[in-house]
Amino acid sequence: MSLLSRTVAVTLITVAGTAPLQADSLDVRIGYLQWIPDQGPVLSNVIPEPEDAGLRGAELAIGDNSTTGKFLGQSYSLQSEVAESEEAAIAAFDAMRSSGIELFVVNAPSGTLAAITENAGESTLIFNAGAKDDALRTGQCHVNLLHTLPSYSMLTDALGQWLNQRRWNEVFLITGPTEADKGWADAFRRSAKRFGLEIVEDKPWTFDADLRRTASKELPLFTQASDYDAVVVADVRGDFGEYVPFNTWLPRPVVGTQGMSPVTWHRVVESWGAAQLQNRFRDLAGRDMNSEDYAAWAAIRAIGTAVTDLNSDSPADIRNFLFSDKFQLAAFKGRKLTFRNWNGQLRQPIPLIHPRGLVARAPFEGFLHPNTEMDTLGYDRPESECRING
Repeated sequence: MSLLSRTVAVTLITVAGTAPLQADSLDVRIGYLQWIPDQGPVLSNVIPEPEDAGLRGAELAIGDNSTTGKFLGQSYSLQSEVAESEEAAIAAFDAMRSSGIELFVVNAPSGTLAAITENAGESTLIFNAGAKDDALRTGQCHVNLLHTLPSYSMLTDALGQWLNQRRWNEVFLITGPTEADKGWADAFRRSAKRFGLEIVEDKPWTFDADLRRTASKELPLFTQASDYDAVVVADVRGDFGEYVPFNTWLPRPVVGTQGMSPVTWHRVVESWGAAQLQNRFRDLAGRDMNSEDYAAWAAIRAIGTAVTDLNSDSPADIRNFLFSDKFQLAAFKGRKLTFRNWNGQLRQPIPLIHPRGLVARAPFEGFLHPNTEMDTLGYDRPESECRING
């Protein structure tokens, strides 16, 4: 062999040994479905949620997955549908499944989510990014339904831990008239018992007056009681809760859905690299990232994490990986997140925020658990009837 031939041969061997192995091309298709019912007129100046809440988070995650995937021969595409009715959302789901999509992120009420899940086949994997109802995690579980949005009980347990830690043990609870308000309040009542809080007054909000004119007269009278450490508001939509701070009978802090609130995500969360996520989202959407955006982002990033490790988009393989010891989601919350194998809930810290700042982050030191303190938030395995993973 000539010197030139030997040189060429050595060069080819070197290149072959150092170049990354290119996997077969893999096209990962994900469906995003959204339907948010009309909530009717709101009796306050509350800022409405953006109509694309959730969708923009999904789009950001597709971009994040694609950044990694392009080096591995993996591409990601999102087919989205923001429906105008429950029927349209279910029809869109059926159409996407007919086109071959089996990975879904759904931002819809629990009833719609249940209908979609019942229509799904055994090979379909669905991520809940819109329904906080505890029933979906305690008794109405589906084997192929996972939750990246925290439940009501996870949020209220975070608040309950904080109140217990501050020794603000006597609270005045006000509950609004909607089903979401009642769901939030029921979860808080459970949290109060769990963390040794006493609800000294438990009053429903029954007024339909415009508080922009009457708050300073109505609310002091409504919140009369001999004593309490804090007022807890359950007003998910924002009909009256925005007017409770500084209008209570006693000079006390307001917490719950208004005042200081437990949330999935908020613009004030900036630690552990979160500021970079916030900036990338603002560049994409032109607004701040909210809880539904984060839940949709986390769902698609979980899929991407599994696909990267497996080089497979099989829903069954992805599901098994997400419940395995190999899975940890890097999600800008200071911990690696994992799924609870009994009900499919993503474990995650809960920020406690006010509109302009982060107050604290649950779970808190001192609330112990035999396996992980993350399971002090929400229904633990013995408290849930669900066993979706054996």
